[in-house]
Amino acid sequence: MSSIKLEFDDSKLASRLFGPQNQHLKLLAERIGGSVESRGNAVTIVVDDGDEDKADLAGQVLSQLYTMLKSGKKIYPQDVDFACRILERQPSADVGKVFKDDLYATSSKRTVSPKSLNQREYLDAIREHDLTFGIGPAGTGKTYLAVAMAVGALLRREVKRIVLTRPAVEAGEKLGFLPGDMAEKINPYLRPLYDALHDMLDFAKVLDYQETGIIEVAPLAFMRGRTLNDAFIILDEAQNTTPEQMKMFLTRLGFGSRAVVTGDVTQVDLPTNARSGLLHARDILAGVKGVRFVLFDERDVVRHPMVGRIVRAYEAHENGGG
Repeated sequence: MSSIKLEFDDSKLASRLFGPQNQHLKLLAERIGGSVESRGNAVTIVVDDGDEDKADLAGQVLSQLYTMLKSGKKIYPQDVDFACRILERQPSADVGKVFKDDLYATSSKRTVSPKSLNQREYLDAIREHDLTFGIGPAGTGKTYLAVAMAVGALLRREVKRIVLTRPAVEAGEKLGFLPGDMAEKINPYLRPLYDALHDMLDFAKVLDYQETGIIEVAPLAFMRGRTLNDAFIILDEAQNTTPEQMKMFLTRLGFGSRAVVTGDVTQVDLPTNARSGLLHARDILAGVKGVRFVLFDERDVVRHPMVGRIVRAYEAHENGGG
């Protein structure tokens, strides 16, 4: 067995670092497959011989999270996992700098901030470019962070309105069989965008902004023929656009506007043999001035730790053939 011992100079901050009933240390121990035990202000990390790199990782995580606490930053259980992911990918990374970019305090008083190196790169790209593509699997924060950036820009009066749109590909011919008018039929396909908005702003404020046209949530087909000035525009689920629809959307961008396009190229719901507009745009717009592509992978997935355990359990079951 190999061990590392760390000692922290502030007992109150050490207690916050360890978490209620040492919850943070238990999460870290599970993450490295060893033990992380506290005694007073000290922590002992124990791993099997040959796993010294895991002990070093745990020590780095605790040291950097402690530095964050000293600077006044709060630490949450999920931050332990996020810090591990960041340092596994880039051992020289400054976790505090990655987390430092507080975008927006939501209506529930939580602060939206990046939780991975790619998320931080994504936010920087949105700030610095008129058109940003975020491409990667579900759960990587592509849409959520874009909405947070949009709401922040609106409240700082950098833009006059927000336009959120998605293709309603899944509806297809089934729309005619759904009850209600067109808006009521389309609404379920726009629900993820509403969910993000309602997490950022009070329900009444979202409703007021929609009634006054400051926030618009609409299917992609409603964008045709328009020019959107002084707007923050987000196209979600862009893998389900055709090349023609993508070109139509991108040419809606007016003066004083910026656009964010998000999608998962592994989840295309278009008819067989139809090419995704997102894949097409990635091929022809790479290198175009003012356009930036940020790619996410499974290491950027931000979900409750339980989700990871559930996924691993299912994978073990499927691999075992049980």
